[in-house]
Amino acid sequence: MKAKDFINSMMKPLKFYSKEGSKEADLQKIAAQEQKQFSYETLSKATDKFHPSHKLGEGGFGPVFKGKLVDGREIAVKMLSQNSRQGQKEFINEAKLLARVQHRNVVNLFGYCTHGDDKLLVYEYVSNESVDKLLFKPDRRQMLDWKKRYEIISGVAKGLLYLHEDSHSCIIHRDIKASNILLDDKWVPKIADFGMARLFPEDQTHVNTRVAGTNGYMAPEYVMHGHLSVKADVFSFGVLMLELISGQRNSSYNLTLDAENLLEWAYKQFKKGKCVDVLDQSIATTSVDEQVALCVQIGLLCTQSDPTLRPTMRRVVVLLSKKPTNLEEPTRPGFPGSRYRKPRHPGASSSNTASSTAKTDSTTSTMTVTATTNPRSLGSDLRGKRPLE
Repeated sequence: MKAKDFINSMMKPLKFYSKEGSKEADLQKIAAQEQKQFSYETLSKATDKFHPSHKLGEGGFGPVFKGKLVDGREIAVKMLSQNSRQGQKEFINEAKLLARVQHRNVVNLFGYCTHGDDKLLVYEYVSNESVDKLLFKPDRRQMLDWKKRYEIISGVAKGLLYLHEDSHSCIIHRDIKASNILLDDKWVPKIADFGMARLFPEDQTHVNTRVAGTNGYMAPEYVMHGHLSVKADVFSFGVLMLELISGQRNSSYNLTLDAENLLEWAYKQFKKGKCVDVLDQSIATTSVDEQVALCVQIGLLCTQSDPTLRPTMRRVVVLLSKKPTNLEEPTRPGFPGSRYRKPRHPGASSSNTASSTAKTDSTTSTMTVTATTNPRSLGSDLRGKRPLE
């Protein structure tokens, strides 16, 4: 594949899987173009022949193994399961999207391997696991003091800014959540798992696509109307911010207390002037009250019901980097069933058809949607009360 043809193919959003027969060749073409090809023997040796003791986990695509190359680099090898049809799509999609991505806060893809029916992606190994394995564990959450949590928030914001505005083409991740943020040995956050990510055309305000994401992180207008734009990731990022501040999952809540979900509860504390009360009390002695209040307000701005009111990631990065003045007050947060309704435009179709399968934290929610109005972002699928302590 010529360089020009490769770049052109990268710029065509939502066209990655149009030819079933081309999937097998895709990975080889990408590897040849990017000069990131590994031999199967090299990866087998690095992982002790993919020994079960080296297994880090398993997703819908297949298993992931830890390994070490002869040059000393630690790696994570993602192996495509031959039985996973959905995994094949996500696997090739991830390879294509990450082929040209280079940023401190995005997981680094070292290369690719094809060996018969086996297809593998080779990543840098990130030693401190994912955020959710620390943040939501009562016996481990104190490892993430306020300084670390603030740096995670800032790092993820910078990574998303890169994907939205500074990479080769605008990339919408579509599944920003605590389990997809990895932490390295210096606690630097790395955005991972690009299986559901999409390229976004520069000349369009949105695209219509099947809804895919994780309950608790998807915005109402995306879930309800199937419209996708960069504001999808902004909403998910806002949810992640509030989870990092509070130490609570947005999808976990107490039915006995007067709040729809974590977002609604945080909003009520903000309106009472009690932003510091949102903070995880297990790290209260390490916090900086002004930073906590700022992050609560930014998180609520990112999760507003009306997606047009949500800030861009560039503005979020700026707000986090200095002490802002005259920061606007957020409106109510959004979640499926909340008050936001898509705007009607002349000639817009009012028909929407949808069939959905809900997603847990590790499986994909899918919804076929026909819609012609403006999209914005991702939100949360919650109907409960205040998060559990």
